[in-house]
Amino acid sequence: MKLLTHNFLSSRFLKDVSTGYPLKLSIEEKRILDSALDVNFLKNVMVKIDYEVLYNVAESIGESELLPPPDAPVTVDTLNDEQLNKLHRVLVCLDVIVGTLECPESGRVFPIRDGIPNLLVNEDEIA
Repeated sequence: MKLLTHNFLSSRFLKDVSTGYPLKLSIEEKRILDSALDVNFLKNVMVKIDYEVLYNVAESIGESELLPPPDAPVTVDTLNDEQLNKLHRVLVCLDVIVGTLECPESGRVFPIRDGIPNLLVNEDEIA
């Protein structure tokens, strides 16, 4: 699972959960994939993601070095080459193989296995 995917996931479908965002990520195994930097892709993605959530999860897993903190507006145009490469690495190249996602409101844990987050729940857990 990419951190780009993590940025869009929530558990608001659970009973008694209002936002369920952001999910707390814990990683047991990760890998770094090779992927060419695509600045246009980053420009398009940056307007859709919650950068503060991305930064915080990157920081929690030791991958925030070179990323600008979210205290000021961050766009592709404000980043230097090193920061662009780091943003690309964090969003696209970092692949979570084994880990968990935890709902911040209910504490419900969802496993990540073989890079796939399993958000399936029992019928009685759905709002």
